[in-house]
Amino acid sequence: MSIRVLLADDQQLVRTGFRLILSAEPDIEVVGEAGDGATTVRNARRIRPDVTLMDVRMPGMDGITATRQLTAQTPPPTRVLVLTTFDVDSYVYDALRAGASGFLLKNAPPEELIRAVRLIAAGEALLDPAVTLRVIEEFARTPERPTESAELTRLTDREREVLLLVARGLSNAEIAAGLFVSEATIKSHMARLLAKLMLRDRAQAIVYAYENGLVVPR
Repeated sequence: MSIRVLLADDQQLVRTGFRLILSAEPDIEVVGEAGDGATTVRNARRIRPDVTLMDVRMPGMDGITATRQLTAQTPPPTRVLVLTTFDVDSYVYDALRAGASGFLLKNAPPEELIRAVRLIAAGEALLDPAVTLRVIEEFARTPERPTESAELTRLTDREREVLLLVARGLSNAEIAAGLFVSEATIKSHMARLLAKLMLRDRAQAIVYAYENGLVVPR
């Protein structure tokens, strides 16, 4: 079955470019477009696409608010991939908290866009190391440090270790190499810790680790 995608950006030229790139793939279908946040929410609830490419800066309701409204539903009608330009956008942390499953730079090459859509549709999270760094920087500016949550006691020592490394921006492959185990083992640890903490994906896990005191920015 095709991956169904909704494009949300206030620039028609950007949407057209994304449509041309994605529609050329045999397993991806663009099923709708929207130029503002409110229309995005309505269309996503009606069409229920697998992935919504969400611009942050849109007229009226912005992309963060739209993401928050969509992910507040159970189950959400779509997974959200936020489009951003780090030079001007400082919304990474807010978007993660709103429930975005990943980020993509607007100037990313076409193959990265296609890869991102497939990853998000498969239930993964897409977090560039630069995104994780931005989250760390956000917490470094926060004067009050969170205390460690009692929920973390549900995790085994190895699951805590994996969560810590994920929060520091390491990929599954990097974690596996550092712990001298297989990547499949790390994926199993991730699945268990997400279930125990009732988190949806890697993006939520990173926010959780910082908000609940497992990681303190250095």
